[in-house]
Amino acid sequence: MLKVGLTGGIGAGKSEVSRLLVEHGAVLIDADRIAREVVAPGTTGLAAVVEAFGEDVLAEDGSLDRPKLGSIVFADPEKLASLNSIVHPLVGARSSALEEAASDDAVVVHDVPLLTENGLAPLYDVVVVVDADPATQLDRLVRLRGMTEQDARARMAAQATREQRRQIADVVIDNDVPLDELRSRVGEVWAELTRRAHAPR
Repeated sequence: MLKVGLTGGIGAGKSEVSRLLVEHGAVLIDADRIAREVVAPGTTGLAAVVEAFGEDVLAEDGSLDRPKLGSIVFADPEKLASLNSIVHPLVGARSSALEEAASDDAVVVHDVPLLTENGLAPLYDVVVVVDADPATQLDRLVRLRGMTEQDARARMAAQATREQRRQIADVVIDNDVPLDELRSRVGEVWAELTRRAHAPR
């Protein structure tokens, strides 16, 4: 099994890269998706978040109001740290269980937005960073995700810098390119990952 850590700044296009890797045959463990699952209605995770941040972070249907919670934590590093201390251990446990279920020769791609920030690079055999110019990230967040420029800049500022991500990268995928070029580059990276997965250890 080859354990790959995939990361990139918000708006860099990491989700597109992970989708292309799955097309090639990767087993994807998506930390963001798991993070939503562990705070779904009825979970101990959601109960802990409500205890920490109050009933105001719940939507009318009892689910977590993610935009509301985001506006609270991304403006306050201490509150963000408090949220992470609740969610990260739950995500870690679920990710481990999914990894253990994969086959011995699998390329397991962990899609981890905060890999750099949380010093997680040593957990993986290979770290792949999806990189884009900050202006590209900002444009995508405002144009495609409907964020205000202020919100987008705050989210970007709360993450590691482009330089910090590149420092921990074994492989960098440039995503300031058309989709055809990105698809070709991901194909090259997949070939390298499968080579490593099957190489004698």
